[in-house]
Amino acid sequence: MKTKILTIILVTIILLGSIISVIANAKKPVDTKTVGKELKDQRENVTKGPHGRAGRSFIGHLYLFEKNPETWEIIENGSRGKMKYVIMGPTFSFVFNAHKLEPDSNYTLIYYPDPWPGENLICLGDAITNEDGNINIKGSVLTGDLPNETIDLNYPNGSKIWLVLTEDVDCENQKMIGWNPTEYLFEHNLIRYIQTITRNRSWWRLWIILQN
Repeated sequence: MKTKILTIILVTIILLGSIISVIANAKKPVDTKTVGKELKDQRENVTKGPHGRAGRSFIGHLYLFEKNPETWEIIENGSRGKMKYVIMGPTFSFVFNAHKLEPDSNYTLIYYPDPWPGENLICLGDAITNEDGNINIKGSVLTGDLPNETIDLNYPNGSKIWLVLTEDVDCENQKMIGWNPTEYLFEHNLIRYIQTITRNRSWWRLWIILQN
């Protein structure tokens, strides 16, 4: 009998403690400064400048260039492209435009993780150039954080984005199967992307901005 009474008293005390804790936490104000700082720190943890994040926005800019595969220097007046992308969001959302490419040719935009042949690379999108050698590729791809820390030798510095001939990449098996670097565009610098969970109104506004 005494054991039952002690058990009831103990359970009652535990329940009262839980209730008091819930009430206390419910009344505790949210530290907006701390939350804001965490978001700012995440946003600052990506490439800045004209080839990275545009000011304090969540839109990044990356330029891709035709390069000399012997020296990896940019070829003056060669082919080039520009990608605008959301640096934080549930999907890697981007718009890419390039010029002076081979006309009527199929190209694929990829995230390329080192080492060769880029095992587990991600095909972001593909398109065919027009008669003037211009191309437009846009999409919203579930990539996870870029770079991928488990497979990419470039982690944590950033990710390589390439434009390659579609015939040189196996998107299904996620690796390169050909190498014609004089026909590709290579990143000016490495970029980083952070995957978040949900699409809120801010994300949709950013996606609309990318289209313009």
